Amino acid sequence: MPLHTLDHANIRTANLDTMIAFYEDVLGMTNGMRADFPFPGAWLYLGDTAVVHLVAQDKDATMITGEDVALEHVAFRATGLKEFRTLLEARGIDYYLGHPPGVPIVQVNILDPDGNHLHIDFHTDELEND
Repeated sequence: MPLHTLDHANIRTANLDTMIAFYEDVLGMTNGMRADFPFPGAWLYLGDTAVVHLVAQDKDATMITGEDVALEHVAFRATGLKEFRTLLEARGIDYYLGHPPGVPIVQVNILDPDGNHLHIDFHTDELEND
């Protein structure tokens, strides 16, 4: 059973509206159809795929597992490095560039409003145009 693609990242948040706005405005996702769960949340789409699932919770709530689980990062592939950096700078969003050794990728590392680490990966050819 080989894996084929990342389906989605599930992120708990006490700031649902702020998180939805960030993923829509900064990353260009669309808030769309979501399963009829008995708790608030949102599914954010890239095309036809809901790649980020947000689950609203109180700041003091514990996970279903009862453990404090940390997600190190979620990564997305993209094009348009120059435009993305311009957008981040216009919104005052701090970022840093990562250059994984031996692969033609430049990572734009950012934090969402809840402090989750995201990196948006671009081909290094886009550095020449930036």
